[in-house]
Amino acid sequence: MTGKGVAAGLALMFLLTACTGQAPPRAEAVRATEAGTSACAPPRREAEPGPETPVTIDVIEQAYFCVLANYYSGATLNARSLLLAGFAAFARELGRAGHDLPEATMPALRGDRKADWAAFEAAYRRVTARLPDDAGLRDRLAATTLTALVAALGDDHARWAPGRRRPPGYYDGDQYGLGLRASVRAQVRENPGVALPPLFVTAVLGGAAEKAGLRPGDVIESIDGSAPFIGGQVVPAAVAALYPQYPQAEPVRLEVRRDGSRRTVTLKPGLFQPDPDAVRPVAAELLGDDVAYVRLSGFTPDAADRVLKAIGRLRAGRTLTGLVLDLRGNGGGSPDEVNRLLGGFAHGKVTAYQCAVDGDCQSMRTDDGVPLVGLPLAVLIDGGCASACEHFSSAVRDLRLGTLVGTRTAGAVSGPARPYLLGNNTVLSFPGRHHLAPDREVIDRIGVAPHHHVPPTAKDAAAGRDAALAKALTLLRG
Repeated sequence: MTGKGVAAGLALMFLLTACTGQAPPRAEAVRATEAGTSACAPPRREAEPGPETPVTIDVIEQAYFCVLANYYSGATLNARSLLLAGFAAFARELGRAGHDLPEATMPALRGDRKADWAAFEAAYRRVTARLPDDAGLRDRLAATTLTALVAALGDDHARWAPGRRRPPGYYDGDQYGLGLRASVRAQVRENPGVALPPLFVTAVLGGAAEKAGLRPGDVIESIDGSAPFIGGQVVPAAVAALYPQYPQAEPVRLEVRRDGSRRTVTLKPGLFQPDPDAVRPVAAELLGDDVAYVRLSGFTPDAADRVLKAIGRLRAGRTLTGLVLDLRGNGGGSPDEVNRLLGGFAHGKVTAYQCAVDGDCQSMRTDDGVPLVGLPLAVLIDGGCASACEHFSSAVRDLRLGTLVGTRTAGAVSGPARPYLLGNNTVLSFPGRHHLAPDREVIDRIGVAPHHHVPPTAKDAAAGRDAALAKALTLLRG
């Protein structure tokens, strides 16, 4: 065991106070002290973390107690579920590596968090002591164990991953992947129920997809030999192959149907320069001479001001009848930017609640320093609208600020994640509170339903039609 003693628990109390502005609940403070673990701390903004070092059992221990002390339900969490998930992944990885051992047996857990960790650690060390002297194998086993432990929280905003390196030859503006977007977004892993067949290409950004001649409306019937939908239910693992992350370099084989004909294409992930208009954080244009259209791809630190300035430019010298705010594919970002942008449509309103496991909630409110836009609002949403995007969408619905058009959002808004720096200079992040919409309803895993359900179709994509946008324009002009 590392970091023994009361001093470490007191250090954790200090860190929690510094992060949240208030002392941790007494029960958590006592638990942290009794656990005798080294504290996890938020990364220091003024200093870059040092180089990453291999994952060890000590790093896993630090992450385990960090979760118990700081996670949303840490005070009531069944910690055994984390250790069981971690050991199961550890045992599977041993088998895959050809080193399964009879000692790789899960110890009995009694419900005492400190004693259970001691039993887990002893079993882990007993097994790894018999393995070959292979640093890569040990690091892989530890990383697999830690990944599974965090995944056992079942929280879409709880993540641990080593920092991803930029690909060799990277230039500013480059993206990595296949160069396409599809009707089912990467966020489908959080809420598979929002995905509907068929799977088809909605945009070609460049790279391998462009070289292969793919076009919007192409129906993807299989991915590496697997159907993306089985019995009408999406297969998230298959769809995930469309959105590879560096350093994944395995080619992806797609069977594609277009106009009744089929062909197979193989796309290799790589760097590409996308069309700047397709990936611009904020894009704005006038539709007809009376409706402002603004597409926002993420709630970046300056998103609200950029949207508001774009609206101001479009309405200069003319009278507008409405505003279409396109949030399709918006993966989220800063809750502060959400509150600031909502301040352009209402003042003095609660936009969401951030709640502790005991029901104590803190309200988030509109930024009333923002001038009101004063235009009828239609918001386009889809299954790629996640996290802060769902914060915005649920507030528009509950506060009756506008009309939602499109399809249900991702259902991935458990709560704002806080980062914690672990001893090997990797970052573990998870929420300390969970999100409720203004009417105190849960959005996480459910999503925000539109007022007008207008799903995309392969036929519309192939023809370049946007049925959701057309519906929004009809509503605003009607």
